[in-house]
Amino acid sequence: MSRREGSLDPQADSSISLIPPLEAKIRQTHSLARLLTKYAEQLLQEYVLHQGEPFGRPGFSPPRLPVAGLSAPAPGHTGLPLPERLRLDAAALDALPPLLDAVRRGQAELNPRAPRLLRRLEDSARQARALGAALEAVLAALGGPERAPRPHAPPAAAAPHGAFPAKLQGLRVCGLYREWVSRTEGDLAQLVPGGPA
Repeated sequence: MSRREGSLDPQADSSISLIPPLEAKIRQTHSLARLLTKYAEQLLQEYVLHQGEPFGRPGFSPPRLPVAGLSAPAPGHTGLPLPERLRLDAAALDALPPLLDAVRRGQAELNPRAPRLLRRLEDSARQARALGAALEAVLAALGGPERAPRPHAPPAAAAPHGAFPAKLQGLRVCGLYREWVSRTEGDLAQLVPGGPA
């Protein structure tokens, strides 16, 4: 067996490149983020559909309630260096599953006859975990830390008291899910060869 056949060292063969697997991982993660952006929009529409008045009314502008453990992307997010934006995306995706699970539990009580909504919420939590793991893998392949640093574990979402506050909180969480998945898609697009610079 020649040295070339028996070596897994990419230095041993100049024709072997580590870039294609990384490029493939970036493209795959970006495609997942693009797909989940569409699903997040569908989740938000489905959520509003089941909340009753005034949620579906044109012009309804609910307050942007704070959510324990997660905030909206900051206005200056796009001005940050790309690695920092990706770390913030990963941290948000890490915080979203327990929040989406809490919304699903609340909706199971408020809308037990909405199985499609409950399934979408459950799927969204699972998909946020998958996208977060894929993004962590991209960050690690780019030379970042294995996991993005977390200041602390996000606290469990406290259940709001009353149906209307619970519906508002659920709307906010679904909206944050859409915002962060969309932001992740945009940030990953900058890594895709041929994507925006």
